[in-house]
Amino acid sequence: MKCSVFDWPNEKKDRCVPKLMEFLSYTDDTIVLVISLVSTILSFLTFLILITFILHQDTAIVKANNRNLSFLLLVSIMLSFLCVFLFLGHPVDLTCILRQVSFGILFSVAVSCVLAKTVIVCIAFRATRPGSSWKRWIGSKWSNSLVLFCSSIQVIICLVWLALAPPFSELDTHFNQGKIVVQCNEGSVIGFYSVLGYMGVLAIISFIMAFLARTLPDSFNEAKYITFSMLVFCSVWIAMIPAYLSTRGKYMVAVEIFAILTSSAGVLGCIFFPKCYIILWRPEINTRSHLLEGRHK
Repeated sequence: MKCSVFDWPNEKKDRCVPKLMEFLSYTDDTIVLVISLVSTILSFLTFLILITFILHQDTAIVKANNRNLSFLLLVSIMLSFLCVFLFLGHPVDLTCILRQVSFGILFSVAVSCVLAKTVIVCIAFRATRPGSSWKRWIGSKWSNSLVLFCSSIQVIICLVWLALAPPFSELDTHFNQGKIVVQCNEGSVIGFYSVLGYMGVLAIISFIMAFLARTLPDSFNEAKYITFSMLVFCSVWIAMIPAYLSTRGKYMVAVEIFAILTSSAGVLGCIFFPKCYIILWRPEINTRSHLLEGRHK
C-alpha cells in the first residue's frame, strides 16, 4: 500500500503515519520565542522614544526637521516591529495577505518620511541664504503631500497585486519527504518583488540625497544620520534577497523577519538615538541659538 502525500511510512514500514507540519510554531520553535521577545522589546523602545519626542516636541531638536514627520516615522517603525507577529504561527490565507501588504506599506511610509526629511534638510539650508526663494517651500504641507504621494504608489501596487494574484497558504509535500511545509505562496512573484523594488527605489533616492547633503554646515545635520540609516537599510535588504532565495520553508520566513527587524532597528538607531541623547543628556545644546550658530559656521 502506498501512503498518501500527507502520510509517511513508519520505521517498520507496516502502516502510514501523518507527516509533521513544519512552520514557525510558538510551541515548538525556540527561534519564535526569541523573535517575539526582540520584536516586543524594539516596539516598546520605539514607543518610549515616541513618548519622549511628544513630551519634548517644543524643543529645538524635535522641531528642527518637522516633528510631525518624526512622529509618523516612529509610529510606522513601531508597527513594522509588530507586523513581525503576522509571520509567526500557522499560516492561513488572511495572514499571508496581511503580512506582505502591511510590511510593504509600513516600510514605504517609513522610507517616504525619511525621504521627506532629507529634502527638508536641503531646503532648510538653501532657505537661510538672503533673498532665497526656497523659504516658501518650508512647511509641513508639502512634506506631508510627498509622504502621501510616495506611500500611495505602494498602496496601488499592493491593490493590483491582491486583485490579480493575492498570496495564499499552501502545503508543500515535496520539499521534505518526512514533513509537510505550511507556507505562504506569494501568488504573484512579480507583485512581491514590485513591492520590494519600489521600497528599494525610495531608499536609494533617500540615501543619495542624504549623502550629497551630509556636508552641509549645521550643528545637527540630520542628513548624516539619514545616510547611515539608509546605508544599513539598503545593505540589509540587498543581503536578504540571495539568502531568501536560497532557503525554503520556515527558514525563508525567518530570513524575511530578520531583515524587517534589522532594517527597522537600523533606521531607529541611526536617526533617533542621537536626538534622544541630546534631549535627555545634553539639554544645554538643545536650543535654537545653538543650532543657528552651527548652521552659520
